Amino acid sequence: MLLPKKSLLNALASAQATSHYPHGKKHQGKVRDIYDCDDSLVIVTTDRLSGFDRQLALIPYRGQVLNQLTLWWYDKVKNILPNPFIEAVAPNAMKVKKCQVFPLEFVVRRYITGSTDTALWTQYQKGVRHYCGHDFPEGLVKNQRLAQAIITPTTKAIDHDQPISPQDIIAKGLMTKAQWQTASEKALAMFSLGEKLFDERGLILVDTKYELGLDPDGEMVVLDEVHTPDSSRIWKKQSYASQFSQGLEPDSFDKEFIRLWFKAHCDPYKDKVLPKAPDDLCIELSRRYIEILELFEKQIFS
Repeated sequence: MLLPKKSLLNALASAQATSHYPHGKKHQGKVRDIYDCDDSLVIVTTDRLSGFDRQLALIPYRGQVLNQLTLWWYDKVKNILPNPFIEAVAPNAMKVKKCQVFPLEFVVRRYITGSTDTALWTQYQKGVRHYCGHDFPEGLVKNQRLAQAIITPTTKAIDHDQPISPQDIIAKGLMTKAQWQTASEKALAMFSLGEKLFDERGLILVDTKYELGLDPDGEMVVLDEVHTPDSSRIWKKQSYASQFSQGLEPDSFDKEFIRLWFKAHCDPYKDKVLPKAPDDLCIELSRRYIEILELFEKQIFS
């Protein structure tokens, strides 16, 4: 059952900005705290919200939602790609095998949209018609469905991800040609399954990103989160056609509306200090995240 606004407002004060797992050496990422426990890792998903390659806000229950949804999707996609999961440590934490991570994000897109520098719509607006190895025709409009799902990979960087073509991935030795072919096939297969299961729940999986790697036996695995509202854009299917025909933004379940708020109130890439996200926006995003979780038959631990 969705929590009332008052409960979410109270939870905002105790949203988890950091973690204190008692074992292993801690490394803090943008949104996850990772503990190196010699032969395994413990990954704690905090309530930190990132965007534009920096922290934007704290969202109550966000860590739980992302962790629980990822576990649900790990089970659904395991016949496409296995995962490194060992055991759940807490509602927002899991223990996983140590893996060799490809230094790339495999971004799969079915619509032309987005507001970040690497978003397809941002690049298209600038006049870019050849992007990450794909050619795009003139006349596309924002939020339009593409003829087919495509992969637009980016490099993983501490400061700012950069788009890269499959040819450059292979030329730079980031993956072998065979690894890229396997990874791209698996990413598209996971996305296709995701589209189907989202569609059954009245939702559109617009785009998503996957992280892939090799487990200790050299087998390719899917890592990190899968098909969450943090790693994906998710729209409501029922209202999409009407909103699109009117040139309006689709009704969404993801964090895009908070990204748009920051873009309207500052330069999130250049400003040293960002404005504080309004509590109402943080609570609304929390509510949407929890609703997504419940659509996938999971509950938060309040």
